[in-house]
Amino acid sequence: MKFARIIALGLILAIAGSSLVTAQDSEQDIVDRYLTRKPKTEKAGNDNIGWLSGSFSVNRINKNNPYNSFAIAESSNIQGGSLLWLDKAFSFGGDVGFVFGKKFYASVGGEYWLSMKNELAGDFLYTPTSSTITNPTSQIKVYGMTLGAGYFLTGAPNNINHVNKLAVKIGAQAGYYVANWDLWPEYSNLNLSTNTSTGVNTTFRGTTPGFTLNLSTEYPTNLWGLVAVIDMNYLMLNFDNVAWYNSQDEEVVVTLDGTESTRVDLDLSGIRGKFELKRYFSW
Repeated sequence: MKFARIIALGLILAIAGSSLVTAQDSEQDIVDRYLTRKPKTEKAGNDNIGWLSGSFSVNRINKNNPYNSFAIAESSNIQGGSLLWLDKAFSFGGDVGFVFGKKFYASVGGEYWLSMKNELAGDFLYTPTSSTITNPTSQIKVYGMTLGAGYFLTGAPNNINHVNKLAVKIGAQAGYYVANWDLWPEYSNLNLSTNTSTGVNTTFRGTTPGFTLNLSTEYPTNLWGLVAVIDMNYLMLNFDNVAWYNSQDEEVVVTLDGTESTRVDLDLSGIRGKFELKRYFSW
Protein backbone atom coordinates (compact mmCIF):
# COMPACT_ATOMS: atom_id res chain seq x y z
CA MET A 1 0.00 0.00 0.00
CA LYS A 2 2.83 2.40 0.85
CA PHE A 3 4.45 1.75 -2.49
CA ALA A 4 1.18 2.47 -4.34
CA ARG A 5 0.73 5.73 -2.43
CA ILE A 6 4.27 6.82 -3.33
CA ILE A 7 3.61 6.14 -7.03
CA ALA A 8 0.31 8.04 -6.94
CA LEU A 9 1.94 11.02 -5.20
CA GLY A 10 4.73 11.06 -7.81
CA LEU A 11 2.22 11.12 -10.64
CA ILE A 12 0.33 14.00 -9.03
CA LEU A 13 3.56 16.04 -8.63
CA ALA A 14 4.59 15.35 -12.24
CA ILE A 15 1.22 16.47 -13.60
CA ALA A 16 1.30 19.62 -11.45
CA GLY A 17 4.82 20.49 -12.60
CA SER A 18 3.90 19.99 -16.23
CA SER A 19 0.86 22.26 -15.84
CA LEU A 20 3.01 24.95 -14.20
CA VAL A 21 5.51 24.92 -17.07
CA THR A 22 2.69 25.06 -19.61
CA ALA A 23 1.11 27.99 -17.76
CA GLN A 24 4.44 29.83 -17.63
CA ASP A 25 5.04 29.26 -21.33
CA SER A 26 1.56 30.57 -22.16
CA GLU A 27 2.14 33.76 -20.17
CA GLN A 28 5.45 34.35 -21.98
CA ASP A 29 3.77 33.80 -25.32
CA ILE A 30 1.18 36.43 -24.44
CA VAL A 31 3.89 38.91 -23.45
CA ASP A 32 5.81 38.24 -26.66
CA ARG A 33 2.74 38.73 -28.79
CA TYR A 34 1.91 42.00 -27.01
CA LEU A 35 5.42 43.39 -27.47
CA THR A 36 5.60 42.55 -31.16
CA ARG A 37 2.08 43.68 -32.01
CA LYS A 38 1.71 47.27 -33.32
CA PRO A 39 -1.17 49.08 -31.58
CA LYS A 40 -4.05 49.86 -33.87
CA THR A 41 -4.18 53.48 -32.70
CA GLU A 42 -0.52 54.00 -33.64
CA LYS A 43 -1.03 52.55 -37.11
CA ALA A 44 -4.08 54.68 -37.78
CA GLY A 45 -2.31 57.80 -36.57
CA ASN A 46 0.53 57.45 -39.09
CA ASP A 47 -1.47 56.60 -42.17
CA ASN A 48 -2.13 60.18 -43.37
CA ILE A 49 0.24 63.01 -44.32
CA GLY A 50 -0.85 66.56 -45.07
CA TRP A 51 0.58 70.08 -45.20
CA LEU A 52 -0.08 73.81 -44.89
CA SER A 53 1.96 76.33 -46.86
CA GLY A 54 2.43 79.97 -47.76
CA SER A 55 4.15 81.28 -50.88
CA PHE A 56 5.41 84.33 -52.78
CA SER A 57 5.59 84.38 -56.59
CA VAL A 58 7.20 86.55 -59.23
CA ASN A 59 5.23 86.43 -62.48
CA ARG A 60 7.04 87.24 -65.73
CA ILE A 61 4.17 88.22 -68.03
CA ASN A 62 4.67 87.63 -71.76
CA LYS A 63 5.49 90.96 -73.40
CA ASN A 64 3.35 90.31 -76.47
CA ASN A 65 -0.06 90.77 -74.88
CA PRO A 66 -3.13 92.92 -75.65
CA TYR A 67 -2.63 95.24 -72.67
CA ASN A 68 0.77 96.33 -73.93
CA SER A 69 -0.79 97.09 -77.31
CA PHE A 70 -3.39 99.15 -75.44
CA ALA A 71 -0.64 101.01 -73.55
CA ILE A 72 1.04 101.95 -76.84
CA ALA A 73 -2.24 103.13 -78.40
CA GLU A 74 -3.32 105.20 -75.38
CA SER A 75 0.12 106.72 -74.91
CA SER A 76 -0.33 108.32 -78.33
CA ASN A 77 -3.64 109.79 -77.10
CA ILE A 78 -2.23 111.25 -73.87
CA GLN A 79 -0.19 114.28 -74.87
CA GLY A 80 3.02 114.35 -72.82
CA GLY A 81 2.35 111.07 -70.99
CA SER A 82 3.10 107.39 -71.55
CA LEU A 83 1.58 104.25 -70.00
CA LEU A 84 3.97 101.53 -68.88
CA TRP A 85 3.84 97.99 -70.23
CA LEU A 86 2.93 94.96 -68.14
CA ASP A 87 6.13 93.16 -67.27
CA LYS A 88 6.37 91.62 -63.79
CA ALA A 89 3.63 90.87 -61.30
CA PHE A 90 3.94 89.70 -57.70
CA SER A 91 1.54 87.51 -55.77
CA PHE A 92 1.04 85.84 -52.41
CA GLY A 93 -0.67 82.49 -51.95
CA GLY A 94 -1.32 79.55 -49.69
CA ASP A 95 -2.66 76.04 -49.87
CA VAL A 96 -3.48 72.91 -47.93
CA GLY A 97 -2.86 69.43 -49.29
CA PHE A 98 -2.36 65.77 -48.56
CA VAL A 99 -0.30 62.84 -49.84
CA PHE A 100 -1.93 59.61 -51.00
CA GLY A 101 -0.63 56.43 -52.58
CA LYS A 102 2.80 57.27 -51.08
CA LYS A 103 3.89 59.47 -54.01
CA PHE A 104 0.78 61.28 -55.26
CA TYR A 105 -0.59 64.52 -53.81
CA ALA A 106 -3.56 66.86 -54.12
CA SER A 107 -4.07 70.43 -52.89
CA VAL A 108 -6.50 73.33 -52.72
CA GLY A 109 -5.42 76.94 -52.32
CA GLY A 110 -5.66 80.53 -53.44
CA GLU A 111 -3.56 83.50 -54.48
CA TYR A 112 -3.77 87.28 -54.47
CA TRP A 113 -1.79 89.46 -56.87
CA LEU A 114 -0.38 92.78 -55.77
CA SER A 115 -1.95 95.67 -57.66
CA MET A 116 -0.44 96.41 -61.08
CA LYS A 117 -0.85 100.20 -61.11
CA ASN A 118 0.37 102.87 -63.53
CA GLU A 119 -0.44 106.46 -62.58
CA LEU A 120 0.67 109.55 -64.50
CA ALA A 121 1.08 112.60 -62.26
CA GLY A 122 -0.25 115.91 -63.58
CA ASP A 123 -2.66 117.25 -66.18
CA PHE A 124 -2.65 115.93 -69.75
CA LEU A 125 -4.56 116.67 -72.94
CA TYR A 126 -6.57 113.58 -73.92
CA THR A 127 -6.98 113.57 -77.70
CA PRO A 128 -10.15 111.43 -78.18
CA THR A 129 -12.27 113.81 -76.06
CA SER A 130 -10.14 116.96 -76.49
CA SER A 131 -10.24 117.41 -72.74
CA THR A 132 -7.74 117.69 -69.90
CA ILE A 133 -7.38 114.65 -67.67
CA THR A 134 -5.72 114.72 -64.24
CA ASN A 135 -3.53 111.91 -62.92
CA PRO A 136 -4.78 109.27 -65.37
CA THR A 137 -4.48 105.80 -63.82
CA SER A 138 -4.63 102.22 -65.03
CA GLN A 139 -4.83 99.60 -62.28
CA ILE A 140 -5.31 95.82 -62.47
CA LYS A 141 -6.06 93.51 -59.53
CA VAL A 142 -6.24 89.71 -59.73
CA TYR A 143 -7.16 86.91 -57.31
CA GLY A 144 -8.09 83.26 -57.69
CA MET A 145 -8.72 79.84 -56.18
CA THR A 146 -6.91 76.70 -57.35
CA LEU A 147 -7.01 72.89 -57.24
CA GLY A 148 -3.80 70.94 -57.82
CA ALA A 149 -2.44 67.43 -58.14
CA GLY A 150 0.97 65.91 -58.79
CA TYR A 151 3.56 63.22 -58.25
CA PHE A 152 6.81 62.99 -56.26
CA LEU A 153 9.59 61.80 -58.57
CA THR A 154 12.02 61.40 -55.65
CA GLY A 155 12.05 61.97 -51.89
CA ALA A 156 8.34 61.53 -51.21
CA PRO A 157 7.40 62.41 -47.59
CA ASN A 158 7.08 59.57 -45.07
CA ASN A 159 5.27 59.05 -41.77
CA ILE A 160 8.35 59.29 -39.56
CA ASN A 161 10.22 62.46 -40.46
CA HIS A 162 8.28 63.64 -43.51
CA VAL A 163 10.83 65.22 -45.88
CA ASN A 164 14.40 64.46 -44.76
CA LYS A 165 16.21 64.89 -48.09
CA LEU A 166 15.84 66.59 -51.44
CA ALA A 167 12.45 65.90 -53.02
CA VAL A 168 11.49 66.57 -56.64
CA LYS A 169 7.91 66.67 -57.87
CA ILE A 170 5.84 67.58 -60.92
CA GLY A 171 2.27 68.80 -60.90
CA ALA A 172 -0.55 70.81 -62.43
CA GLN A 173 -3.17 73.25 -61.16
CA ALA A 174 -6.52 74.45 -62.43
CA GLY A 175 -8.07 77.58 -61.00
CA TYR A 176 -10.82 80.18 -61.25
CA TYR A 177 -9.56 83.77 -61.45
CA VAL A 178 -11.08 87.24 -61.25
CA ALA A 179 -9.57 90.44 -62.69
CA ASN A 180 -10.65 94.03 -61.92
CA TRP A 181 -9.34 96.78 -64.20
CA ASP A 182 -9.81 100.47 -63.36
CA LEU A 183 -9.16 103.26 -65.90
CA TRP A 184 -9.42 107.06 -65.66
CA PRO A 185 -13.06 108.24 -65.89
CA GLU A 186 -12.59 110.06 -69.20
CA TYR A 187 -11.24 107.05 -71.06
CA SER A 188 -12.99 106.79 -74.44
CA ASN A 189 -14.51 103.32 -74.16
CA LEU A 190 -16.89 101.47 -76.45
CA ASN A 191 -20.51 100.64 -75.68
CA LEU A 192 -21.12 97.47 -77.69
CA SER A 193 -24.90 97.77 -77.68
CA THR A 194 -25.25 101.32 -78.99
CA ASN A 195 -21.75 101.79 -80.47
CA THR A 196 -21.38 105.08 -78.63
CA SER A 197 -18.89 106.10 -75.96
CA THR A 198 -19.73 106.52 -72.32
CA GLY A 199 -18.02 109.32 -70.44
CA VAL A 200 -17.60 107.83 -66.97
CA ASN A 201 -16.04 104.42 -66.37
CA THR A 202 -16.50 101.97 -63.56
CA THR A 203 -14.42 98.83 -62.98
CA PHE A 204 -13.92 96.59 -66.00
CA ARG A 205 -14.21 93.03 -64.73
CA GLY A 206 -13.44 89.59 -66.12
CA THR A 207 -13.38 85.96 -64.96
CA THR A 208 -11.64 82.98 -66.49
CA PRO A 209 -10.11 79.57 -65.73
CA GLY A 210 -6.34 79.40 -65.38
CA PHE A 211 -3.95 76.47 -65.73
CA THR A 212 -0.45 75.89 -64.37
CA LEU A 213 2.23 73.27 -65.08
CA ASN A 214 5.04 73.12 -62.55
CA LEU A 215 8.31 71.46 -61.54
CA SER A 216 9.52 71.99 -57.99
CA THR A 217 12.01 70.87 -55.37
CA GLU A 218 11.61 70.54 -51.59
CA TYR A 219 14.27 70.48 -48.88
CA PRO A 220 13.99 70.47 -45.05
CA THR A 221 15.20 73.65 -43.29
CA ASN A 222 15.59 72.13 -39.78
CA LEU A 223 13.75 75.22 -38.51
CA TRP A 224 10.40 74.54 -36.78
CA GLY A 225 9.88 71.58 -39.08
CA LEU A 226 9.52 73.84 -42.14
CA VAL A 227 10.30 72.67 -45.67
CA ALA A 228 11.54 75.14 -48.32
CA VAL A 229 10.08 74.78 -51.81
CA ILE A 230 11.41 76.28 -55.05
CA ASP A 231 8.87 76.06 -57.86
CA MET A 232 9.11 76.96 -61.56
CA ASN A 233 5.87 76.95 -63.50
CA TYR A 234 4.03 78.32 -66.51
CA LEU A 235 0.66 80.01 -65.97
CA MET A 236 -1.93 80.17 -68.75
CA LEU A 237 -4.32 83.00 -67.78
CA ASN A 238 -6.25 84.98 -70.39
CA PHE A 239 -9.25 87.16 -69.49
CA ASP A 240 -11.10 87.54 -72.79
CA ASN A 241 -14.41 88.86 -71.43
CA VAL A 242 -13.37 92.03 -69.59
CA ALA A 243 -16.23 94.56 -69.47
CA TRP A 244 -18.65 96.54 -67.33
CA TYR A 245 -22.37 97.13 -67.80
CA ASN A 246 -24.17 100.49 -67.75
CA SER A 247 -27.63 101.22 -66.33
CA GLN A 248 -29.23 99.87 -69.52
CA ASP A 249 -27.32 96.61 -69.02
CA GLU A 250 -25.24 97.42 -72.09
CA GLU A 251 -21.72 96.02 -72.29
CA VAL A 252 -18.91 98.58 -72.17
CA VAL A 253 -15.40 97.42 -73.17
CA VAL A 254 -11.84 98.60 -73.72
CA THR A 255 -10.63 98.82 -77.33
CA LEU A 256 -7.56 99.92 -79.24
CA ASP A 257 -9.31 102.24 -81.68
CA GLY A 258 -12.99 102.34 -80.74
CA THR A 259 -14.04 99.31 -82.81
CA GLU A 260 -15.33 95.96 -81.58
CA SER A 261 -12.70 94.06 -83.55
CA THR A 262 -9.92 95.63 -81.44
CA ARG A 263 -11.37 94.69 -78.05
CA VAL A 264 -8.63 94.41 -75.40
CA ASP A 265 -8.17 91.22 -73.38
CA LEU A 266 -6.04 90.86 -70.27
CA ASP A 267 -3.62 88.08 -71.11
CA LEU A 268 -1.46 87.58 -68.02
CA SER A 269 0.14 84.29 -69.06
CA GLY A 270 3.84 83.73 -68.44
CA ILE A 271 6.61 82.01 -66.53
CA ARG A 272 6.52 82.19 -62.75
CA GLY A 273 9.04 81.52 -60.01
CA LYS A 274 7.64 80.69 -56.57
CA PHE A 275 9.21 80.37 -53.13
CA GLU A 276 7.15 78.44 -50.60
CA LEU A 277 7.43 77.44 -46.95
CA LYS A 278 5.56 74.25 -46.09
CA ARG A 279 4.77 72.47 -42.82
CA TYR A 280 3.91 68.76 -42.98
CA PHE A 281 1.83 66.97 -40.37
CA SER A 282 0.44 63.46 -39.78
CA TRP A 283 -2.86 62.23 -38.37
